[in-house]
Amino acid sequence: MTTGNFLSDTPELYEQRFPDPGHLAARWTDDVLRRYAAGPRVLDIGCGTGRDAAWLHHESGREVVGIDTSETMLAHARTHHPGPDYRIADMRDFDLGRGFDAAVCLDSALLYCHTNEELTAFLACCRRHLAPGGLLIAEMRNGAFFLGSTELLDGPRVNTVARHGVTHTSRTTLWIDHAAQLLRRRRVWTADDGSPPQEQRSAWRLLFPQELRYFLAAAGFEVLALYDRPGPRTEPPWSQGAAPAESASSDRLHVIARLMPRHSNAHSQPLSQTHGHTLSTAHSNGDSTS
Repeated sequence: MTTGNFLSDTPELYEQRFPDPGHLAARWTDDVLRRYAAGPRVLDIGCGTGRDAAWLHHESGREVVGIDTSETMLAHARTHHPGPDYRIADMRDFDLGRGFDAAVCLDSALLYCHTNEELTAFLACCRRHLAPGGLLIAEMRNGAFFLGSTELLDGPRVNTVARHGVTHTSRTTLWIDHAAQLLRRRRVWTADDGSPPQEQRSAWRLLFPQELRYFLAAAGFEVLALYDRPGPRTEPPWSQGAAPAESASSDRLHVIARLMPRHSNAHSQPLSQTHGHTLSTAHSNGDSTS
């Protein structure tokens, strides 16, 4: 058995396995950007295949930069979803040398910050790159959901997808690492062409609503909205004009926060003086439990 991230290494298969023909995630993001009067400069953190970044660039007329740690995903994005400026960078330690009006972090990409130190570093990077009053928009799993539900943990989930005449089958198991406050996933891919199985192991931080509020406040952000539904990955999904719920108990969590002006330093010092190297982490395209 080999190890790695089969979907990251095969972006076409990812988009086939997790289609978004209506660009729901991008349209939800654009709705939030418009509702809170964000400027045109958008940073897509964990952009993956570039579907959302390209829609925001072409359909909403925004100036988009997308960052990811997977060069394979970025190469796919540049070829199949051109328009944005795609760069390889790690969400916990990046320096793009410019400011933005909004930072977008979808599909639980924020939860690849497994420790308090990593989450603090991510928010510090956002703070350095956002203009005064800039928005942070994030969509992720809701840690509070697992306080009263085990439905995602009840046994393996099996799915199949065909590509170039080969049927690929995934068998996914989830469990909670209570000490680390992580949701861990083991996914094994098999194919009917005789190729060896591929194993992928991933983990997401389980953040609770009040915990997230605390980290954001400590980083200089004011929470404008925090709710569980509707969103691009909820059931039923978000639709134009839908009002946010006042609850935070379902399996997804959506947060919109504004950087308080006194905390912004996106224009007060050269960004090159604040950061250097990049780390390795997963991109946003991998949030599925199945």
